Amino acid sequence: MTTIERPIIMSESFGDPANPPLLLIMGAMASMLWWPEALCRKLADASLFVIRYDNRDTGRSTKYKPGEPPYTFDDMADDAMHVLDQHGIGKAHVAGMSMGGMIAQLVALKHPSLVASLTVISSSPVGTDTSHLPQTSDAYIKHSTEGAKVDWSDRGQVIDFIVRDARAIASIAHPFDEARMRAFVERDYDHSGGFLSATNHFMLRGGDAWKGRLHEMTAPLLVIHGTADPIFPIEHGEALAKAVPGAKIIRIEGGGHELHPDDWTEISAAIVAHIQAN
Repeated sequence: MTTIERPIIMSESFGDPANPPLLLIMGAMASMLWWPEALCRKLADASLFVIRYDNRDTGRSTKYKPGEPPYTFDDMADDAMHVLDQHGIGKAHVAGMSMGGMIAQLVALKHPSLVASLTVISSSPVGTDTSHLPQTSDAYIKHSTEGAKVDWSDRGQVIDFIVRDARAIASIAHPFDEARMRAFVERDYDHSGGFLSATNHFMLRGGDAWKGRLHEMTAPLLVIHGTADPIFPIEHGEALAKAVPGAKIIRIEGGGHELHPDDWTEISAAIVAHIQAN
């Protein structure tokens, strides 16, 4: 049996370590930079100790050969706990977005005593048959298939595609700032040294042990979901909130599959209120 060494997971913190800790888990192909620093500082200013980190195959964390990820979603859930260990934290509030929201659900199910509260943004219920729910929009599916034509080792092609991707999932309530997004994607590309290994996220398996068990979740759950999310339509957030006893949902009107700056005040206030209540 091949033994896989524990990966190096890079993290960054904001605020006073004496404050309640909030661990942020980002989604597929996204480094920790997709939790904007200004949003992290906004949360830290609300008396939280905020930690964001690069998932495996993103940012400056360990990367693997493209097409052959030697890890599962369960391993990524364990990574989150190891990040807390690195910061000397035994129990934390956890927030995850998109695939990070699924990882966060697994964290809460696998390590219930370590999760004080859970916030899931723009995601879908894990271990649940969602085939009856509205699926990813045709427009986004058409866009995403173009990813197969991208040379993921070509910086210019990749940045152009990711900017188009950001536009495709953007809010319909706010204007899309292409110049700002392009500058950000360029910075993320250079931070990560490219996105080729990050495509491994689309090949991941795992979490099978938790099928049909969301009702067992003990962490107080807050769901935040945009009403115009083209990847996971709002019904996915509603299904998650319905599956977990006592869960609450906040709908971001016109919100897409993103953390738009114009929504930060509403999102951060909801997260802070949820944490303060638990």
